[in-house]
Amino acid sequence: MAGKVFFSVTMSLDGFIAPESLEDLMGKQWMELQAWAFPQRFFRENLKLGKGGEEGLDNDIARATHERTGASVMGKRMFDAGEKMWPEEAPFHTPVFVVTHEKRDPWERPGGTTFHFVNDGIEAALDQARVAAGDRDVRIAGGGATILEYVNAGLIDEFSIALSPLLCGSGIRLFEGVDVGRVALEPVRAEPSPRVTHLTYAIRER
Repeated sequence: MAGKVFFSVTMSLDGFIAPESLEDLMGKQWMELQAWAFPQRFFRENLKLGKGGEEGLDNDIARATHERTGASVMGKRMFDAGEKMWPEEAPFHTPVFVVTHEKRDPWERPGGTTFHFVNDGIEAALDQARVAAGDRDVRIAGGGATILEYVNAGLIDEFSIALSPLLCGSGIRLFEGVDVGRVALEPVRAEPSPRVTHLTYAIRER
């Protein structure tokens, strides 16, 4: 049985998920936005940062998100940023399909991550990711423009937002340009933690 297609992001209260400039991805504001994840035991394990770390709701959600994912899809902008910043053992540990116009051979990394470069659109990338994922879920990893393409194409089943108590003021908005005429949301659950509120929605056609 095929799994779901979902995305999971951290978002500021004013709707931003990333800075406009790739040069600012490790800047103060982005680090504050993602600060809930850094202390978690799973985050430290996955990036091989050493033992220890916090346990609890945030950690459980981070681990469950990783474990449900059988393959990921991302845009070229996210890949370009990650290629410079990810450790040699990239944190996905599954196949990743990059939507791009660039022709490139698969890039295999230690630890089970192989990046495949797909030149014929978002649906082709998703088809390949579904096959690779088997009965697990496919995560649309980002960035914001790629997520929005999948939402507007009616290809997302569910999404989760870690809503951070932070105002960014500028950057990339998650739902800038969403097709409100076809996208309806159904609340699934809301789970507050000391650092963020985890919101999960199913997507239905309006």
